[in-house]
Amino acid sequence: MTAATRHEVLTLYRRVLRIARGWRARSGLQQDTDDERRYIAHEARTLFRQNQQVSDLESIRKCIEECQARIEIGLHYQNPYPRPVHIPPMGLATQKGRRLRAQERLRKQAKPIYLKSLDDS
Repeated sequence: MTAATRHEVLTLYRRVLRIARGWRARSGLQQDTDDERRYIAHEARTLFRQNQQVSDLESIRKCIEECQARIEIGLHYQNPYPRPVHIPPMGLATQKGRRLRAQERLRKQAKPIYLKSLDDS
């Protein structure tokens, strides 16, 4: 990791934690605000630690793009939780073999950038 990307990653991490500190729930309830603040901080810590060992510059760029997308979507919709994913038609096929591999490929292509870090399980 270069010094510039390290600085960019640390800046993003600080930005997310600042957003968590100043977050207000859309409902206006203090309990919801506290829950969402905890979720934002926990999600940031978890994902940044999970990706701490990533050393490939292209992978780091993808992680940065995902983080920026999640920040913008969360601020725009005033909702810190991930938005649902549209699964293509026949996306949940149970057949084995070639069709299943094609469906898996379609599912990966349909997954938006802001959900790349979430597990498929």
